[in-house]
Amino acid sequence: MTRLSAEELRCLCLSEELDFKTTDDLDKYEEDIIGQRRAVEAVDFGCTIDREGYNIFMAGIPGTGKKTYARKIANKKADKLETPDDLIYIFNFSNSENPKALTIPAGRGKHLRDEMERMVEELKEEIPNQFEGEEFEEKRNEIMAEYQRKSNKMMEDFDQEIREEGFMLQNTKQGPVPVPLDENGEPLEQDDYQKYDEEKRQEIRNKSQDIKKRLEKLLRKIREMKEEAQEEMDDLKSKMGLAVVQPIIDQLKHRFSDCGEEIIEYFNDVQEDILENLDQFIDDQKENQLPFPVQFQGDDNFLTRYKVNLLVDNSKTEGGPVIHETNPTYYNLFGKIEGKSQMGTITTDFTMIKAGAIHKANGGYLVLQARDVLTNPFSWETLKRALINQELKVENIGEQYRTFPISSLKPEAFDIDVKVILIGNPYIYRLLYHYDEEFKKLFKIKAHFDVEMERNHENMTKFARFIASVSDREGLKHFTADAVSKIIEYSSRLTGDTKKMSTRFNKIMELLYESNTWAELEENEFVEADNILRAIDKKEDRSNLTEEKIQEMIERDHLMIDVTGEETGQINGLSVYQNGEYSFGRPSRITCQTYLGQEGVVNIEREAKMSGKIHDKGVLILSGYLGGKYAQEKPLSLSASIAFEQSYSGVDGDSASCAELLTIISSVTGLPLRQDLAITGSMNQRGKVQPIGGVNYKIEGFYQVCESRDLTGEQGVVIPEQNKENLMLKDKIVDSVESGEFNVYTITEIDEAIELFFDRPAEEVHEAVIEALDEMAENLKEMKPGAQKKEDEDIEEDKEEPRH
Repeated sequence: MTRLSAEELRCLCLSEELDFKTTDDLDKYEEDIIGQRRAVEAVDFGCTIDREGYNIFMAGIPGTGKKTYARKIANKKADKLETPDDLIYIFNFSNSENPKALTIPAGRGKHLRDEMERMVEELKEEIPNQFEGEEFEEKRNEIMAEYQRKSNKMMEDFDQEIREEGFMLQNTKQGPVPVPLDENGEPLEQDDYQKYDEEKRQEIRNKSQDIKKRLEKLLRKIREMKEEAQEEMDDLKSKMGLAVVQPIIDQLKHRFSDCGEEIIEYFNDVQEDILENLDQFIDDQKENQLPFPVQFQGDDNFLTRYKVNLLVDNSKTEGGPVIHETNPTYYNLFGKIEGKSQMGTITTDFTMIKAGAIHKANGGYLVLQARDVLTNPFSWETLKRALINQELKVENIGEQYRTFPISSLKPEAFDIDVKVILIGNPYIYRLLYHYDEEFKKLFKIKAHFDVEMERNHENMTKFARFIASVSDREGLKHFTADAVSKIIEYSSRLTGDTKKMSTRFNKIMELLYESNTWAELEENEFVEADNILRAIDKKEDRSNLTEEKIQEMIERDHLMIDVTGEETGQINGLSVYQNGEYSFGRPSRITCQTYLGQEGVVNIEREAKMSGKIHDKGVLILSGYLGGKYAQEKPLSLSASIAFEQSYSGVDGDSASCAELLTIISSVTGLPLRQDLAITGSMNQRGKVQPIGGVNYKIEGFYQVCESRDLTGEQGVVIPEQNKENLMLKDKIVDSVESGEFNVYTITEIDEAIELFFDRPAEEVHEAVIEALDEMAENLKEMKPGAQKKEDEDIEEDKEEPRH
C-alpha cells in the first residue's frame, strides 16, 4: 500500500517544456493530422492502390478528425489525378426510350451542348430561308407543273376515250366517276335511263363497270406519278436542306474531331434525322402566326432531340473530383429522371436525366457518412451494386416496384471509376464486416483512428502548432505557453492517462473557442491559462445539474453515505455516471449480510435483474477467491447477499469487486470497516487487484462528499496501483492531499486493502474469517437431522479399519 504524494496525482505540463511564449511565435501546422500514424498510412495506401474493391472505411469515434482528414487527403490525392471526361446523354435516334450515354473530354461537353443549341437556332432560320427562295420555288413548281400536266393529259385522254363509248367523267366528292351520255352528248338523266328496255340498261351497266375498272387503273397510275413527284420533291428538299445542314454538321465534326468516333457517329445521325424532318424546321416559323392564346409546343418538343444533356461538367475541375455527399438519399447518390406536367399527364425526355453524386465523383473520390447511407432506403444496396458492376444506371425507384411495367426511359449505364471513402464508428464497421458478405470485398482498407496519442515533446509541439494554425484560420487570439500547457493537461484528462493526449480534436476546438471568448470578454491580448480554466469550469457547470442534485440528496441524507466512523458489512464503493457527454463519480453504499447456508454469494442486483454480465462475473470471481482462500480443507458453508443500496438503475462493471469482498469478510467476522475510506478496483481469484476505468471521476466524487461534511485528514480513496498513471485530478484535490486533508492510496493485492480498512494485519483478519466459517459450519451441521449420529458412525468405522 502506498499513499500518493500531491505530485503523483496530476501530470503537470510546465510552460518551460514548451519552446515559445505565445502560439504566434510558432510555425503553423501544415501536416494532415496529429497522432494518427496507422490511419494515415492506411488511407494513403488505400488512395494509392488502383484495384477493384480497395475502397476505404475510416473507423473511429466522433471527433477524431476523420471527416476533416478525409477532405484533406481526398483533395490532395485528387490533385494528382487526371481530370475525368464529361458525362453526357444524347437522343437515341434508333430507340428514343434508351438515351445514349457518352463520355467526352473534360470541358468539351459544355461546348458540345452550346454548339448543338446554336445549330438548332441557326437551322430554324436558315432552312426556312432556303425553302422560301426562288430556286426552290422554281424547281418545286416545275415538278408540280409536270405532274399536273401529265395527270391532266391522262385524264383528258381517258375522258375523250370514254366519250366515244358514250360516257364522260364527272367530278364528285368521292372523285371522278363515269356517267353515261344521252343522244345529245349530255349526261343521261335517270328518267331517260328508265325508259330504256332492260337489255339497253344492262348494256349501259356493263360498260360502266368496265370503264370504272379502267378508271381505277388510271387513278392508280396517277397516284404513282404523284408519289414519284413527291419523291422528287423530297429529293429536292433533301438536296436543298443538305446544302444548309451539311456545312454546319461538317463544321461540328471538325471542331469535335478529337472527341472520338462516337461523337462523329452522333453528328451523322443528327444530319440524317434533320433531313428526314425538315418540315419541323419549316413549320416552326409559322407557330407564332396562329391566333390561339396558347401555342402548341409540339415542334419545340421535337427539336429537343437535338439537345445535349450535360450530366457532369468537368470544365472547371482540376485533377479528380472530390464529392462530399451529406444527404445520401437514393436520388442524390444515383441520379433521377425528372418529369413535367403537360396537359394533365407527366412527360419526360432524356434532357430531364439528372446526375447523382457518384456521377459527379467519377474519376475521383466520394466521401460518405456510413450511418447516413445505411439509414437512407435503397442507398446502401444500390451503392454496393454500382461498385461491384463498376457501372451506374439511372432509374427511378418506382420502376423497380411497379406491379405492372410501363413504358419509360431506360438510359444506358455509365462505366464508373470512383474511390469511396466511408466514415463511421468501429461498431458500424464490425456489424458490416460480420453481417454483410459484400462489404469485406468492397472495403478492403480499414483506417482505424485512435482516440489518443503519446504525450511527448514532439506531439506537444505539434499540438501547439495546431493551436496556432486554428488561431490564424478561425481568427482567434493567440494562446500563451501557460494556456497551451493547461490545454495539454485537459487533453490528458480526456484520455484518462497521464502518458497520453487526446486526439478528439473536436473537444479541443470547443475549448479553444470558449476560452477565446472569455479572453475577449476580459479584453486580454492573448488567451491566458485562467481563461482556459474558466472555460473548463463553465463548460462543466453547464452540464452538471444532475451531479449537483445527487450531491444535494447526499448532503440531505436522502442518499445515505457515511464518511466517518466504522460499520460492519458496509463500505463505500465508487461509481461513474454519464449524462450525455458529461461524466461524474459518486460514492455508493455497498452492504453485505451473511447467514447460515450453502448458497454462496448471492448478488441481489442479479436476482432483481438489475445487474450486467460483467458485474455478475465479478461476483462469481469472489466465490472463487473465497473458496480458494478459506475452503481448501472443508466445503465453504456460507450464504452471503450483497447489494448496492439505493440503486434504482442497472449496475454493471467489476470495479466493485474489492469493495464487495471486504463487506463479505466484515459481515462474516463482525469486524467493522472504516467509513472514511472508499475503494474501487476489480480483483482476480488469487487476490490480485486489477485496474479500472473512470478513476478520476470516482476520486472526485468521494472527495466532494467528504468536503461537504468537512475534511478530517483521514478520509481518502483506495485505487489499484496500475491506475496511478491515469490520475489527472482537479487542483483542489491535489491541494487537499498536499495539505494532508485528503488521501489517495494505491494497492496491488487485496490484503493491503484488508489491512487499511480493518486497521489490523491481514493474517489476523483471515484467521478471524476461518474461525467464523468453522463456527457457521458447526452450527449448520447441528441443524441437520441425524448429522451427529452419522458422524459418530463414521468415526467408529474409521477405528475398525486397519491402517497401512
